Parts: sequence; structure tokens; C-alpha cells
Amino acid sequence: MKLTVIGGGGVRSMILAKSLAQHALELSIDEIVFMDNNEKKLGIYGELARQTAIRIAPDIKFSLTTDPVEAVKDANYVITTIRVGEDKKRIDDEKIALNEGVLGQETTGAAGLSFAMRSVPALAEYCELIRRYSSSEVKIFNFTNPAGVVSQTLRDMGYDFTYGICDAPTGMLRGVAKLYGVKQETVTASCYGLNHLSFFNSIKFGEKEMLPTLLEDDRVYKETDMRFFSKEAARKFGCALNEYLYYFLYREKAVANVLSAGITRGEVIRNVNCCMIEELEKLDPVKDFEECLNVYVKWHGKRSAMYMKNESGVSRPDTFSFDLKSKDDGGYAGVALQYIRAKQTGKKTEMIFCVPNNGAIPGLKDTDVVEISCTVMPDGTYIPHVDKEPEELSMELIRRVKIYERYASRAIRTKSKDDAVTCLMMHPLVNSYSLAEKLVEEYIRSNQEYIRGWN
Repeated sequence: MKLTVIGGGGVRSMILAKSLAQHALELSIDEIVFMDNNEKKLGIYGELARQTAIRIAPDIKFSLTTDPVEAVKDANYVITTIRVGEDKKRIDDEKIALNEGVLGQETTGAAGLSFAMRSVPALAEYCELIRRYSSSEVKIFNFTNPAGVVSQTLRDMGYDFTYGICDAPTGMLRGVAKLYGVKQETVTASCYGLNHLSFFNSIKFGEKEMLPTLLEDDRVYKETDMRFFSKEAARKFGCALNEYLYYFLYREKAVANVLSAGITRGEVIRNVNCCMIEELEKLDPVKDFEECLNVYVKWHGKRSAMYMKNESGVSRPDTFSFDLKSKDDGGYAGVALQYIRAKQTGKKTEMIFCVPNNGAIPGLKDTDVVEISCTVMPDGTYIPHVDKEPEELSMELIRRVKIYERYASRAIRTKSKDDAVTCLMMHPLVNSYSLAEKLVEEYIRSNQEYIRGWN
């Protein structure tokens, strides 16, 4: 079986390679290709990923390429994780929004529209190549942000072999399992909502419902991804909350904190990436692998430690480490591998990913892409489900953001400025026609190098 990663020159490539390699034998993955159009980054991060994989699974065929046709030819599965415009455009997106007093976060904030304007056309080109050259039953797992808008738009364009994946929901459950000292595989949940806007209205350890206990446990608000919320806020929804809901529930604090910090998340990442690559390009990824690994852990640790810190004022308590021998704990590769496992082993599995609603969440369209608990069957079909009636407050927010995503999809597909203004006008973190007009004008102007034909 062949698995391809488009965007294999990214900083997280080593983490992804470790996950894939550890499960390759079990899932009959015998060929992995990492492709990137940035040859320099592929030669550094891609090669480090290859060295990681072959140290774990030496028999695996692992190759690097800048040729997308070579990468996707006969592929059974493809993971897409690209950043069109790289760190510079992320920073531009953030600052354009912040200049108007609007959150610039690239998935939940207004900047997500700009990122999607660049991401979708590039991903559509890859989808066409995949449709032409890959296996007839190929599946694409998209991790490119903003995953909600991107997944909706790709589905609306007819690419029904695409699925949106995100590691935030599994990260939440992993943190709960660690806190209570139970095995991760025994923790199950009912999750519903949208990407970076999802709610858990049931979390079980085996057959035992634990959600009421979790919501009252002070440790949960210090040692898991619920650290960004007060107990009182969680009680209002009666749910465990996706960490990105912080931006909606503490909107003015998030904007004020970023402005006070004087540096955006994009700038933090750019600075870390520049320092890391400056050190790594002086080393040989093959001969100096261990030294490269030390450099990577140092700088990625700094990046991880700053995750949401400027926006929330809250630091992660755990430190980043990267041990080739330690058991992989998931991440976004883990989400994709859960789906593959169901097909390869012939056993149904429970997972959370972005798929069409198909009646699972009342009040949304069947074609609305949602982030939801699914039962994946051995033939690859899936059944989205919500085990309890969705809560009124959460559904009000979900419906509003879904309107934004629908209009964002139509705007990107038809290159309509009017639809883009409508989508941002409806976005809860913009919520203004006049601001939406300004932001759309700025984002179209800023993205001229990457988009054409908007009217």
C-alpha cells in the first residue's frame, strides 16, 4: 500500500513520519512518499522524516520528491498539509485583521478566509492529479487549515474522496486519559460541531459516563486542553470544549492579549522556524541525524511552549520531546491511521473527523461538513452520530459559523467578493458588514500573487 504526504517538507514531518512508520507493518503500508514544492525544506525536514522512518521500519520504501505526479501515482491514501504563502502570508493575514480590531487567528478568525482563498485552488489542483493518477479508491485526508472551510469547499467542488482531519479532539481525549491514568483506547466520546468549534457532550471510560465528573474536576482546567476555560464557562454548555472555542468565548481578551504581546502567532512560528532551519542547514540529515534531532527538539519545544500563550496568557505544562522508540500517541496522522485501520483489519472503529453531516446534527444540512464522532465500517463507509441531543447554546454558535463556512465555500468557488463579504459579515468574530467589506478588499489585494479573477 502506498501513502503519500503532500507538504512533506513541513516542520512537523518528523512527527508524521514516526507515526506512519510505527504503524506501517500493521496496516500493510510498504511505500511512503513525502512531496513538497519547496526543495530546500524537503531536503531538510523531508530527509529528517525519512531518516526517522527508516530507523523505525527499515524495510519500508520511503522516498522524497518535488514531482506531484510521481508522488500521487498509484497512491492509496494521501495526506495534504500545505501552507501556500508560507509563514509570511500567515503573518500578513493576521495583521490585516488585527489592524481592524478583529482576531487574526488562521482557522477561527477572519484570517481563515484569506488562508482558504490561497489553499483551496492549490489543493484542487492536487485533487485533480490524484483523481487522474492515484488508485481508483484513493482517500485524501486534509490537514491544511482552515480545515472546516477547506473541507467544505473541496466537497462542494465534487471531491467526495476528501476528509478533513484535526488532532485537537483526539488531543483532548488523550489529555483526559493521561490525567486519570487510564488507557487512551478505553476513552470514547460523543463529539459534534465544526472544525475548531466542537463540543463533547459525552466522555466515557469504558462504559462509565465521566463527563459530569470531568467538568467539576479542578485538575481538568489545569492539566488538559480545558485549561483555557473557566469551570463556569464549561458549565454553561454542559460540555467539554474544543480548545479553539477560547477565541469565541474570550474574544476581546484574545485580541487584547495579542496586541499587548506585540507579536502574532505567525511571527512566533516564523522566528522559531528561521532559527531552526539556520542551524539544521549546517548539518547533514543523514550523518548528523542525532545532532539534528537535538536541534529539532530544542526549537520545536519553544514553538510548542508558546502554543496559544500570547492569545490566552496560559502556558502548556508539558514539554516537547521526540523519542523514536516511544509509542506514538496520535496527532493528525493518528486520525488518518484510524480510518486506514478499519479498512485493513476489517474491524469497525470510532473516530472524530470532518465529514458531511447526513442528518446527524439536527438543524444543519446533509451536505454541511461537520466535525463529529463517526463509526467507520470495514468497507470505509462511515456513520456520523451524536449520542445525546445537542445543546441549545452550542447549536446557536455552530449554525452561525456554518453559515460563514457555506458562504466562504461559495465565495472561493465562484470568486465572488459579495459572498466573501457576506461570509465575514456573518462570522461571530467579525459580525459587521463594514468591517467585512474592508477585510475582503484587503485580503483580495494581499493575495493577488495567488488568486485571480475575483469580482
